[in-house]
Amino acid sequence: MHNKVVYHAMKALNDPNWGLGLPVLRFNFRGTGLSEGAHHGHEETGDVLAALDWLENEFKLPVVAAGFSFGAATVLRACCITDRPRNIGALVALGLPVEAQGRAYDYSFLQNATLPKLFISGDRDRFAPAARLEQIVASAADPKSLSFLHNADHFFTSQLELMQSTLSHWLKEQLT
Repeated sequence: MHNKVVYHAMKALNDPNWGLGLPVLRFNFRGTGLSEGAHHGHEETGDVLAALDWLENEFKLPVVAAGFSFGAATVLRACCITDRPRNIGALVALGLPVEAQGRAYDYSFLQNATLPKLFISGDRDRFAPAARLEQIVASAADPKSLSFLHNADHFFTSQLELMQSTLSHWLKEQLT
């Protein structure tokens, strides 16, 4: 919740200087920081769904569901594998992991996900080899967009402003 990627993405969504001014909710997954519970790797989709429910009830607006790294994988899974419709206008995956800590992520469910999707990754992201991420995005249902940021690692080091502008520009196109 407090890493630089999440913070800068939140600023791009929330700060009127970026042209969006959207309400933003950042939260810790179960077992992280001061939150209760234990981290499981799959049950965290329930945390995302609870957050989406709160945002929908509080603001009565379409929601942009965005996540970074494990959060991106969890947001996609929560929003695309559910039997309850939600008021989601767009999905954003920042630094989506493909391979991490000996684990290969499965995103086959994206083949049926027709919500607008933006994937932003560094071209030097050790958890998302470009060729593999391109395959995943190619297999996802339209509409979708993939942006590789040149010389950026998993944490978008030295490229945070470019990540923000890429995010802001795409969302302005989607939400107007």
